[in-house]
Amino acid sequence: MEHRFTTANFDGEVLGADIPVLVDFYADWCGPCKMMAPIVEELSQEYEGRVRIGKCNIDEEEEIAARYRIMSIPTMKIFVKGEEKASLVGAMSKDALKEQIERVL
Repeated sequence: MEHRFTTANFDGEVLGADIPVLVDFYADWCGPCKMMAPIVEELSQEYEGRVRIGKCNIDEEEEIAARYRIMSIPTMKIFVKGEEKASLVGAMSKDALKEQIERVL
C-alpha cells in the first residue's frame, strides 16, 4: 500500500528514508493523475521493502509543492538519501516509470 506524504511526515518519510522514495505529486481533479494512480499502486506493491512509493496531494500540501516547484502534474520525483535523483513530468507507462526507478536502485 502506498504512503501519503504530508507536510507533517515529508522530511522523515522521504528525506530521511533509508531506501529510495518515489513521490507522486497529484491532485484529485487531474485526469492524467487518475490514469497514473493504478500504476503507482501496482509499483508500490512490486517494490515493497525496496522503494517507498507514495502520493502527495498538491492542493492539500501547498508548502511541499512550492518547495519542489511543482508546476505540472502528475510529477514524480525520486529521492535517494534525501537527494532528488529524478523528476518526471506527465503521465507515462508503467514500464517507463519502472525504468526510472531501476536507475536509482
